[in-house]
Amino acid sequence: MKRIAIQGEKGSFHDIAAHDYFKGEQVQLICCATFEQVYEAVRRDPTVIAMAAIENTIAGSLLHNYELLRDSGTTVVGEYKLHISHCICCLPDDSWETITEVHSHPVALMQTRHYLERHPELRVVEAEDTAGAACMISEGQHHGWAAICHADAARLYGLKVLENGIEDNKHNFTRFLVCSAPQKADMLRPLTAANKSSLVFSLPHEEGSLSQVLSILSFYRINLTKIQSLPIIGREWEYLFYVDVTYDDLTRYRQSIDAIIPLTRELKILGEYVQAS
Repeated sequence: MKRIAIQGEKGSFHDIAAHDYFKGEQVQLICCATFEQVYEAVRRDPTVIAMAAIENTIAGSLLHNYELLRDSGTTVVGEYKLHISHCICCLPDDSWETITEVHSHPVALMQTRHYLERHPELRVVEAEDTAGAACMISEGQHHGWAAICHADAARLYGLKVLENGIEDNKHNFTRFLVCSAPQKADMLRPLTAANKSSLVFSLPHEEGSLSQVLSILSFYRINLTKIQSLPIIGREWEYLFYVDVTYDDLTRYRQSIDAIIPLTRELKILGEYVQAS
């Protein structure tokens, strides 16, 4: 059995991603209110696996989660890309004529902004989680309230779907990282099949320092798929660079890492894993 720590309730997108990634295996969810609690669950019990969103094709990167990942000491062992589809739902005896407000996570509200603009009569209320909003309405029997969540969550909590597929952009995907305690990492990933790596490093505050690193990666035919910079607190105008790379030759990838180490500071490999399709 896999014990998976997620942010959110049962029926959340993290729940769906965890069950999809570990399809065919028994999964026990550890539902956490915050991403800090997700990584804390792994720290307390190294057998726990963390699943945390890291970026969305519409909302962009979850910047705080990069910091949490780096500070957690966990190892990235996999990734999963989930298509995000939202519905609006309410108690079975409510309808469009009776609902007055809608609850959901801020990102879900942003991803359905144009849809909500067509319903100016609804008061928009932020919640900690999409599925959590559905659970709250169901358990509290809040008549006149609606939730925006996945249709599976609506069914799970006995709510009626008023309309499905209300996301503004149908090409809406979230990428999740699967992370474990370092001592358990090799049991969860086929390292010899790895073709993607997540790195973090800082650079000397010198002209051309980043371009030198990128040039070396290009020389070794390492494909840069993402770069995200975050300021280093207390060190003005210095940044940490979170980089994802893909490769088809593990040896050449290792050589590229050896080549950029002298040019970087505090380089850390966050994980080597198989790229999600």
